[in-house]
Amino acid sequence: MKRHMRRILGAVVATVFCVISFALGHPADALSIKIIQTLLLLAAIVILILTTLRRTGIPTQIFVGLILGAVAGLIYGPDAGVIRPVGTAFIRLIKMVVIPLIFASLLVGVASLGDLRKLGRVGGKTFAFYIAYYVSAVALGLLLANTLKPGSNIPDSVQAELKASYGETAGMQAIRAEERPGIGEVLINIIPDNPAGSFVQANMLQVIFIAMFMGVVISLLSKEKMKPVISFFEAINDIMVKIVEIVIKIAPYAVFALIAAVVGTFGVEILMSLVRYCAVVIGGLAILAFTYPAVVTLLTKYPYFKFWKGITQAQLIAFSTCSSSATLPVTMECAEDNIGVSKQISSFVLPLGATINMNGTALYQGVTAIFIAQVYGMDLALGDQLAIILTATLASIGAAGAPAMGVLMLVIVLKQVGIPLEGIALILGVERILDMSRTVINITGDVAAATVIAHTEKELHPPQN
Repeated sequence: MKRHMRRILGAVVATVFCVISFALGHPADALSIKIIQTLLLLAAIVILILTTLRRTGIPTQIFVGLILGAVAGLIYGPDAGVIRPVGTAFIRLIKMVVIPLIFASLLVGVASLGDLRKLGRVGGKTFAFYIAYYVSAVALGLLLANTLKPGSNIPDSVQAELKASYGETAGMQAIRAEERPGIGEVLINIIPDNPAGSFVQANMLQVIFIAMFMGVVISLLSKEKMKPVISFFEAINDIMVKIVEIVIKIAPYAVFALIAAVVGTFGVEILMSLVRYCAVVIGGLAILAFTYPAVVTLLTKYPYFKFWKGITQAQLIAFSTCSSSATLPVTMECAEDNIGVSKQISSFVLPLGATINMNGTALYQGVTAIFIAQVYGMDLALGDQLAIILTATLASIGAAGAPAMGVLMLVIVLKQVGIPLEGIALILGVERILDMSRTVINITGDVAAATVIAHTEKELHPPQN
């Protein structure tokens, strides 16, 4: 009881300090005021560490870091960007293990499946789940945008200001989309002509192809001869997982730095001018989010809220990094340790999901395409909207699970149906915020797919605690 009261009191005192710091100015002009604000914020953090956050798990600490980061961003404005390197260092540490972890875990997973028919069965279920959800997500986005019409309330003055601020960036994204290879070339490029180059360039699809191909070949060879090879890659996988466990301890501080930099740079003013558009996108993502554990519960009888609790840590990392690939090591850890997905299924389904499953991005593309069309007074026919669904689905193949990839894919969708590309400038001001939100949905879909598929293969073993 005393510990519970101490935590509540610590949270209240820390909140009061944050409110006082915010009330002194945001951002403050005088250096003396900034110093006082910094001392108050540091005092709030120390109090939380000694009281509220004492003996709590990493997910809780990450969540508190996220809230405090948003407060710091509001207080310091653009100056908060000075601590971004802390978050950047964390992302680089996580990315450092992504390629070796994916390669080792996928190779061992495929090799240990043994039966090629099982590999084909698991692969078929994985693609079916992702594609079905992808089409549903785009359709949901189109339905919400057509019903709520977020593009019908943007004043001409706001449009002009947004285009002036982000027009150049929008033009650069359009050029990148022009240089992107077609779907046929993307599929051919999955087969590398230089395996070493695939690893150096971090080409996820090629790395996945090499790992799966090698895993299949290993499963066809003598188990006795291949045992040292599998043991070696199992050891590599264990090393990478241990590195993730160590690195994740600095996640609360990294999340604080990343969120502070984002909020400080973009502020809330641009968000308010596009609040209806953001509300439609985030509302759609929320609907999508609630369906995942519902589908898992329906198909596997896995408890709804236990699923949420099990993936919270990965969701918070995804929200902070805006990258499915960077979050992958944490996603795999949550799926295996918290949800109970077998390593065989996790190492096959989740790397594929980080590369091809962009359900949150799909919904965002559907809403945004209609939003920009509404701003320009365009009335898209049913055929155009079906083209958006098809193009968005195809554009997702091979898209890197990295920040801002959703905008690049959006350019392709807009071009297909003739929506002016300069309209992208209208949404770039809130792109980072929406990117953070949709990445959470992407990785949630990855774990949901892994859970359902593991259940169908009788390889789902939920922890008893």
